[in-house]
Amino acid sequence: MHWTDERVELLKKLWSEGLSASAIATELGGVTRNAVIGKVHRLGLSGRAKTPAPAPQRRAKPTRTPSHPLRPQAPTPVIRGNTALAPQLTPLAAVEEQAEPKLRPVEDVVVPMSERVTIMELREHMCRWPLGDPGREDFRFCGSRVGVQGPYCSHHAAIAYQPIMDRRRDRDKERRLARA
Repeated sequence: MHWTDERVELLKKLWSEGLSASAIATELGGVTRNAVIGKVHRLGLSGRAKTPAPAPQRRAKPTRTPSHPLRPQAPTPVIRGNTALAPQLTPLAAVEEQAEPKLRPVEDVVVPMSERVTIMELREHMCRWPLGDPGREDFRFCGSRVGVQGPYCSHHAAIAYQPIMDRRRDRDKERRLARA
């Protein structure tokens, strides 16, 4: 199919009227939508008559009076682009004020040598917290009595299993210290 002068003029007319490429291809006959789009680009046709968008409908006024007096509020900033879905973070000082202070266990608790056990002496009811360097001869496990569940005594379980919020708070604190 060749683009004759008459077909090109009809293409320009239909394009300026705002018809879609599919509608123009149907009108011309014997061409595809993609052929119409290609010809439009080669001809440099960009301006089109656009159908006006319908005017937004206004919301009806409330039928009852509000239960609270209207007070002016600060305008909310318009959020667009790549920050639109970013989480709104509260200052860390406000979070720390809300949290109850907790006593954290001291990690350097001295376990008496009589309670420390080697791997060969370790039993099901004994704490499996490692003490020392595994490559040395004096490496041992805590050996204290374990709690109801888990492999550690109550002291070592408190160190091993921190609540999620405590871990996040510690991580954020470390980040702030690293930046300073």
